[in-house]
Amino acid sequence: MRRRSRAITGIRTWTAAVGLAVVAALLPPVGAAAPAHAEDNGVGLTPALGWSSWSFVRKDPTAAKIDAQADAMKASGLAAAGFQYVNVDDFWYQCPGSQGPNVDANGRWVTDATKFPASGSTNGIKTVADHVHADGLQFGLYVTPGVSQQAVAQNSAILGTSYHVKDIATTTAEKNYNCKGMVGIDYSKPGAQAFIDSWADEFASWGVDYVKIDGVGTSDVPDIQAWSKALVQTGRPIHLELSNNLAIGSAATWKQYANGWRTSGDIECYSSCSTAGTLTDWSHVQSRFGQVASWQPDGGPGAFNDYDSLEVGNGSATGLTDAEQQSQMSLWALGASPLILGTDLTALTQTELGYLKNGRVLAVDQDAIDASRIVNSGNQQVYSKKEKDGSVVIGLFNYSGTGSTTVSVPLSAAGISDSASATDLWSGASLGTVSGTYSVTLGPGAVKLIKAVPTGSGGSVTIEAEAAGNTVAGAAKVASCAACSGGKKVGYIGDGAANYVTINGITEPAAGSHTLTFAYLVSGTRSFSISVNGGPDIVEQLTGTSFATPATASVTVQLNAGSNTIKFHNDTAYAPDLDAVTVD
Repeated sequence: MRRRSRAITGIRTWTAAVGLAVVAALLPPVGAAAPAHAEDNGVGLTPALGWSSWSFVRKDPTAAKIDAQADAMKASGLAAAGFQYVNVDDFWYQCPGSQGPNVDANGRWVTDATKFPASGSTNGIKTVADHVHADGLQFGLYVTPGVSQQAVAQNSAILGTSYHVKDIATTTAEKNYNCKGMVGIDYSKPGAQAFIDSWADEFASWGVDYVKIDGVGTSDVPDIQAWSKALVQTGRPIHLELSNNLAIGSAATWKQYANGWRTSGDIECYSSCSTAGTLTDWSHVQSRFGQVASWQPDGGPGAFNDYDSLEVGNGSATGLTDAEQQSQMSLWALGASPLILGTDLTALTQTELGYLKNGRVLAVDQDAIDASRIVNSGNQQVYSKKEKDGSVVIGLFNYSGTGSTTVSVPLSAAGISDSASATDLWSGASLGTVSGTYSVTLGPGAVKLIKAVPTGSGGSVTIEAEAAGNTVAGAAKVASCAACSGGKKVGYIGDGAANYVTINGITEPAAGSHTLTFAYLVSGTRSFSISVNGGPDIVEQLTGTSFATPATASVTVQLNAGSNTIKFHNDTAYAPDLDAVTVD
């Protein structure tokens, strides 16, 4: 049989030294591990999943608000589903007036201590970052290009050099949406790169894992280059995101220096909302359909097209119906966009959490493959992409926000020449065999997202243990593993009922017996308890020689038609580490 592989590595872990020291003190070693394989700065191999303060919090971020969102991300299960970044956007720094942000002795922005109070000698931003990291999450921060006029006025010293800000500053205005008052940097001047390096070093010392540079465009390529280099030289893996409305003609440049870039303006509708007081509206989501089509060639592992915040949650306050929220998430997933939530995580309903934690839909995003538009006719919009395992994901959308529409797609346009076994990715229900032209009638702003496995494409599927759609619970943690199939594994499984991994989204067209082969790592002897769909445990005692070298074992399991789950655990003792599972 052909081997279908779905290697999704969307869950990210906090790797700050303090956090690792705490984990090491509490748990036995997972085993020696080399850094995960990566491109360029070593992060962003799959689209980022997280939350940002801008949509919901806007101009008044505070430590308490950010802490609450981080806690909610963890408690709600969003973190276990793969959402990891908690990002503070604009308005975190002191803004005394239009002369630019307040700066320290070395020309770098000063934290607004009224919003982010220090804890003893610890800076207020670092205090929040520490809280986010303690939740097992990663922390992001915001900056704009150039240098503050405040630093020019006081001629701040550039840390570690004999140069000062007046040696590198220009008089050209740079964008800053809060204070204004930023001016350009002449990067041909000595000390210019050192200035950005010192700023990046400060961010790294605060525990920043993600930096968004706002207000950049083609004229700011030197700033982007400088920040890209500066973040790498810190030695800390830091995701770099560019905003906003980047030029499509310079996509190769954005890809070279950043992990993601905003393709347009904000998804928020502000004062132009069709319903007053909401975050966005359907017309703003509609504007992304053409962008997903146009930018399709430019995204990929390590560098992704960013269609802006995912506004799923908070009921009518979001400005989108339930159907429209599913459509936004489906479109973003088809486009392999970062899924950075803009809603209030403390106020999500179980239905909304169900949308966000849907492992089948998240897997569509985390495959890092950009879909192509194959139907663009009136209110009929259809996108498709072929997965590495040979299956095809197809999204059929009703573009209209007011009336129902029948959307049709010839399956040949999606690369399916004969028939295929189809699954509804939102519900997990089997759609049976489809062929020829597939049609569905959709309500206003609705979507049908399906996975089609072409007839004769083979019957095995491989899922990485660390895949974004899986559940990594309790003390179980993702770790680097050079010899593992996805460059990562899940360790610290077992020694308590709360510490387990559940493989989600195993979809079968019919019930039946299957061979489950799993790659594990252990030095000595440990055992897995394996439960299929919540059924009785299959206990497998396993031996191995190293926590760095995978071995394999197989068991026979009974799977249901539709979606299945397989849980790996050990309630009384430590289990092996888990690399991946294959279902034949």
